[in-house]
Amino acid sequence: MNRNFIVFKNAEVLADQVSGLLMNQIARAKGSQFHLAISGGSTPNLLYAALASKYADSVLWQKAHFWWVDERMVSPDDPASNFGVVHQLLFSKIDIPEMNIHRIRGENEPFQEANNYIRQIKGSLNMNIGWPQFDLILLGMGEDGHTASIFPNHLELLNSERICEVVTRPDTFQQRITLTGKAINNAEKVCFLVTGANKVGCLSEILLKKEKAKLLPAAYIHPINGELVWYADESATSFLSSAYNFVI
Repeated sequence: MNRNFIVFKNAEVLADQVSGLLMNQIARAKGSQFHLAISGGSTPNLLYAALASKYADSVLWQKAHFWWVDERMVSPDDPASNFGVVHQLLFSKIDIPEMNIHRIRGENEPFQEANNYIRQIKGSLNMNIGWPQFDLILLGMGEDGHTASIFPNHLELLNSERICEVVTRPDTFQQRITLTGKAINNAEKVCFLVTGANKVGCLSEILLKKEKAKLLPAAYIHPINGELVWYADESATSFLSSAYNFVI
């Protein structure tokens, strides 16, 4: 596994630069399809807006297939819907086939929809050692160290034998569907997008304080045969030394 840390001046510069890196990866990928699992959140949303602004007319959208790392169990027109936000920021502004957008249907019964999404994934992606292999997974990290919808009180989801699970967020009791740890760690590449001073605590523990990091789900993301890259801004990484790979 190759782990890199790439630090940008701020979240806006990160989104702008990562949009180009993402499009280059889609262009270089072998085959006619590129399977990308995406997350919600303020930093990913900046990325989706940058993609729409810079690459609205790209032919690569015909190749890109979008999946969701997690989704809240709400209707697609609900402001809390990850799909709804991405549709507004990106899909409504680009020419992408409807069949390339594989949303989790948050309006459905959670456990049935989790099973349905598992079937869709198995029917569309290459399987490797019994698990689907996404070309790229984009993750965020919460202030509590959660990633996808794997929260600190649900570390067992990191070792679930299911591709997707239903989980209840501990503070809001809201139900979600999430990819599990083994599904995420089977990807060819995983990228974290982490910005803001409020992420310093968890990020420093993950990188420098291994015992404390054992309580943080994001610390367990290590692709077994792929690449892990952290894209962050200066605010989130003020504690890092020159021992890490910086591109400002």
